[in-house]
Amino acid sequence: MKVKTLLVSQPKPAEGDKSPYLDLAKKCNVKIDFRPFIHIEGVSAQDFRKDKVNIAEYTAVIMTSRNAVDHYFRMCQEMRVTVPETMKYFCVSESTAFYLQKYVLYRKRKIFHGKQTVSDLMEVIKKHKQENFLLPCSDIAREEIADKLEAVKIKFTKAVMFRTVASDLSDLANVNYDILVFFTPAGIKSLFKNFPKFKQNNTRIACFGPTTAKAVKEAGLNLDIHAPNPKAPSMTMALEQYIIAANKSK
Repeated sequence: MKVKTLLVSQPKPAEGDKSPYLDLAKKCNVKIDFRPFIHIEGVSAQDFRKDKVNIAEYTAVIMTSRNAVDHYFRMCQEMRVTVPETMKYFCVSESTAFYLQKYVLYRKRKIFHGKQTVSDLMEVIKKHKQENFLLPCSDIAREEIADKLEAVKIKFTKAVMFRTVASDLSDLANVNYDILVFFTPAGIKSLFKNFPKFKQNNTRIACFGPTTAKAVKEAGLNLDIHAPNPKAPSMTMALEQYIIAANKSK
């Protein structure tokens, strides 16, 4: 069946931004809409206190995302914790490290970062084993970094400071798309939370990453487009290949 419409479960690119999805829409003559299926909500200081995590006890903090940065400093403010200048920051990437400038004087802080992956960051963390690490995370945090920290016997504590919540999609109840594009298992959960009786019918499902693919299959859906794969390292490349094949005149 031909493809004319896609819904990407991510925020719409900012106006003026270069987006491979906008390029895809022009190249394949398809309509692409954007709608986040999930959003982030901060854990309240009151709820955080129940976990009995004393932020002031830690000498280093591991930042795996901008959300982690934002909610760490928000929680410090709400808990009236003054972050010492001696605090060490370990960031999963250089871009996350630079984002710290929103809250601290970058040049005057001890900031370390990996190249892009958790494995890269672990090599840096292992050189600072004496620190007491805090790991700000969401309620559905990937266990990869926790497992790696435990494997090398790093002293750390997970601190759930934000939650991933299903967005309200009720206005899409009577809207149909040829392809739905997902990037997280939480996106799949949001689909069924909003539409418990969802039937795939002729809708194609596209997803990125093995954990999302697993969630698609566990939900009883057919997975039509999966990236990355040997021929398509990106989601847009996988979509383009599928759309071109599907839209060929017969």
